[in-house]
Amino acid sequence: MIISPPFLPAEGLNMPAEKWKTDPMMDVVDTFELSHSGVFPIAFDRRWHCGMHVVPFGGLGQLEPVRAIADGEVVAYRVSLKAISDGHRNADGTEALNSNIGFVLLKHVTDTGEGRTITFYSLYMHLLDLVKTNELSPQPNHPASDSSPNALPAWLLAETDGVQAGAGKKVFRKDRLGFRGRYQGETHLHFEIFMTEEDFIAYFEQDGHEVALGEAQPTTPASKDYWGSTYFVIPGGSTFVSVPAGLGDLKTKGRSPKPFFPALDTGALNENSTLYVETYFNRGERFMRAWIDRGDGKPVPVTSDFARDKFEEYEYGLYERATALYGTCPSEGFELLRFGRILSTDTPTLTATEQATWVSVPFAEGKTGYIDINQAGIQKLSDADFPSFMHWQKIEDGNTPFDQDGLCGYDTLCRIAGATDSQPITPSDMTSEFSHDQQVAALVQRDVSVRAKLKGFICHARSEWDAGNNDQRYGWLNEPEGFFGKREDTDPHGYENFINFVKRCQFLAQTPLGEGKKFWFFHPLAFIRHFRKCGWLNHKEFANTFPRYPYYTNNGSPASAITTNNSTYVITKSTAIARIQNHVIALNQTIRKYLGADARRTAIFLAQVLLETAQWRNLGGVRRLLSEWGFGKYSAVNPATQFYGPFYGRGIMQLTWAGNFSEYGTYRALPAHVGPYVERLPNSPVRITETSEHYNFNPRDGGMPMRWFPRFDPDRIAEEPPLACDSGGFYWVSKAFSQGQNIKRVADKEYSADNIGLINRLVNGGFNGYNERQAYTIFIMNELWDATLGYFPEIIAPTRRTTIKPDLTRSNE
Repeated sequence: MIISPPFLPAEGLNMPAEKWKTDPMMDVVDTFELSHSGVFPIAFDRRWHCGMHVVPFGGLGQLEPVRAIADGEVVAYRVSLKAISDGHRNADGTEALNSNIGFVLLKHVTDTGEGRTITFYSLYMHLLDLVKTNELSPQPNHPASDSSPNALPAWLLAETDGVQAGAGKKVFRKDRLGFRGRYQGETHLHFEIFMTEEDFIAYFEQDGHEVALGEAQPTTPASKDYWGSTYFVIPGGSTFVSVPAGLGDLKTKGRSPKPFFPALDTGALNENSTLYVETYFNRGERFMRAWIDRGDGKPVPVTSDFARDKFEEYEYGLYERATALYGTCPSEGFELLRFGRILSTDTPTLTATEQATWVSVPFAEGKTGYIDINQAGIQKLSDADFPSFMHWQKIEDGNTPFDQDGLCGYDTLCRIAGATDSQPITPSDMTSEFSHDQQVAALVQRDVSVRAKLKGFICHARSEWDAGNNDQRYGWLNEPEGFFGKREDTDPHGYENFINFVKRCQFLAQTPLGEGKKFWFFHPLAFIRHFRKCGWLNHKEFANTFPRYPYYTNNGSPASAITTNNSTYVITKSTAIARIQNHVIALNQTIRKYLGADARRTAIFLAQVLLETAQWRNLGGVRRLLSEWGFGKYSAVNPATQFYGPFYGRGIMQLTWAGNFSEYGTYRALPAHVGPYVERLPNSPVRITETSEHYNFNPRDGGMPMRWFPRFDPDRIAEEPPLACDSGGFYWVSKAFSQGQNIKRVADKEYSADNIGLINRLVNGGFNGYNERQAYTIFIMNELWDATLGYFPEIIAPTRRTTIKPDLTRSNE
């Protein structure tokens, strides 16, 4: 899933100094939520309010455009020439045009894992009218027909006759939809994310992937669906040690060895306690925070903030740690250390005893110790499980603070939100008109912890844009003690006029969703932040990382894309999908295992993969997919072929040399080969036999001959998608260079052409495809990251290299 907030202010692109901060864009946009108006899911008058009000206080302010949060299809939209009046009048007696009724409703379909398709909707309400839009930012006379990140399309710059059907219109993430307008005089964007009942059941209750949403005592799921942070539920009575037995002397290699398990604290949990621990990796480090439930069902923080693992650069050193601790199969050990469980297989090579996974966790205030989280009594979860202790819960009949009249009750809200002591109402707050409405509003507005818990509410409710719901939703206002009921003598048509105004804003009946239905509503920014932790891409999203023009000139400065319009020089969307289709699952598993969900990391990785795989081409003959073209036949252009021969490049990173294949075989515990080895070079005798010897590495670098047999057949690395992709991740994290081990060390730095140039050399060893690799990086970062056009350099200028002009044209259908 690729998703971003509806505003993308430039300050959200800055890399924070604090390494524990994983999502600076959401950190900025979260501050745009209004706390005094339009809070999710409770309006100031205690009615359902299943959206939120957002105002970009940063960025470009009013000029910060509203953007599509994900690729999607237009369900319906409305464009108004002018604002309408809610009945208020200006000082001169004219109607106050204080409410915008323009909107765009989008439908999104994407994947969060293997076979895990999710469908959801996003609503952008109160978009600015055309008159004010042109005053704010003059629009072109002949706008483009399609939406884009830089301009509004023609269909959003023409007044509509009421609600219009989407009629197959598509938008892409980051495309402009308009500017925020006003409603009853207040400037904001009303923003919603929701699912239909059918789509909610299809995702959260899918066979084999049931999500235990709201489960008070969650257990490790059978599903291998995993993303985001790892969570451990540690039962009472568990003990923590200073150093795991027998591992105190285990140290890293190199000039300055350090213990893998620096001494920590010892201790134990009370028998009635439960410890909840969140762990994740970011920018090379491992971070943790914890809460303890001492038996009263109310977890309290153990850590005031995220704590960093005492072992510095834990993430960058995962490969070395896994090889040191899990000699039988380091790859499975890598997964245990990263996920807390093995996701790649149901029949692991490691025995139960060998799967011991000692990690540090905070267990009391100021204390951290080691515990084997592989114990059966410790539950392992991820964000894919929507754990209840992270505030996720369904709000529906039987578990709702809203009564039969649709009004939120104070006491019930306190109970469901876990507010132990309500904020006291002082005498100065108690005006003669103080009411239950104000009591609920005060709780929501003042109690930060309550608002945090409200973000986890997933609410089953009718839409406020459903006109068929008006009497149930607003009828109490016309009761004798209601707002309009009290004013019947002075304003006899007040309620009727109000309902007529509301109906002018409503639209659901004019869409395929229809009236009279309930939907499942999420706190929009919480939904986005949560799913941004999921880096899984479906086949269309991978295809979007293929530039339309993949080849660049080798002369001229700047080097530029070759835009010859034929099948040799152009990649269409359908071609890209066909090329990547068979490797989507394996490539996603590789990204999840070795990179995480960081969009910049993934973009830099995929840029190298795109070049190394020859744009995923399979031309047949000696130009076979994921095999070095020519199958290692000697070539004067590449003299090293004389020495690596049958151990030519294979897989997404073109693993080369017998030594690298041997190390990967050990890492994966690949079984010995039986029978003759595959030989793909035409008219050649089999080059790998039971007695043949091959250079482990280039003899110019000290490489020596080694007998390969009985190791696995290297042909598997090209032909089996899981190995073809995983071998690329292995190379990425195991690569040693002057700065240490792991190419992520460079990928995690601020973008620069020189840093990308270094990665080019670490992957390829030279300058093959240098211009393309630089251009691909910019192109894919533009697709996966939050930056909009104008952020990236128009000319890439590496030190002492030819400049490159990246072409950002997408492949079309």
